[in-house]
Amino acid sequence: MQRVLEVKDLQVSLSGEKVIRDLSFEVNKRDSLVVLGPNGAGKTTLFKALLGLIPYEGEVKWHTQKISYLPPQELVARTSLFPLTVFDFFDFKKTSSSATKKILKEVGLEASIAKKTVNKLSTGQFQRMIIAWALAGDPDVLLFDEPTSGIDVGGQETIYTLLHKFWEKRGLTILLVTHELNVVWEHASQVLCLNKKGLCYGNPDEVLTPKKLKELYGGGIKFYKHRQ
Repeated sequence: MQRVLEVKDLQVSLSGEKVIRDLSFEVNKRDSLVVLGPNGAGKTTLFKALLGLIPYEGEVKWHTQKISYLPPQELVARTSLFPLTVFDFFDFKKTSSSATKKILKEVGLEASIAKKTVNKLSTGQFQRMIIAWALAGDPDVLLFDEPTSGIDVGGQETIYTLLHKFWEKRGLTILLVTHELNVVWEHASQVLCLNKKGLCYGNPDEVLTPKKLKELYGGGIKFYKHRQ
């Protein structure tokens, strides 16, 4: 297996508090890794450390430079953006207008939407647009942090299906932060259970047991594993 990422003994402290400790895992090419855990578990902090956006101790070794990252939905709020058109937004990645139209079409958006201002898009359109933006430039690795935050259930299923399509079509490696168990069963080849430290890592069918879920989320969680 070709390694894309190696993490060894990762430690992250914020404001004097240890947020992540003793975390080690590996990601291979074409893995679809879901990082699973409750709110406050350190999932977003992990991604920031992997990208070198915050200080950390330990080792983070990438074996590719073509990495695309989408932060949590609230950090890409449309209301805080200047009145940019979709074309303008893609200009940040130096994407040509023809390439922009092509990738918008691939995520199910009409090319004409490129002339609209970003803050005029619907929630679903905006989410598809930023997925297209993440795919611009043909990255090898995609990091998505809660990509369906603020979207209804039907929209969530569409977004995850869309990501899965690109994972298969382009041979991508995907790291995906979520707290939704159904995403693991449907889309993950590997799962990392995180709550300040690594509680499980591996094939979901092997490591995601009722006992491990109780350890991850505490009491009160019910375990349903549905296969069609």
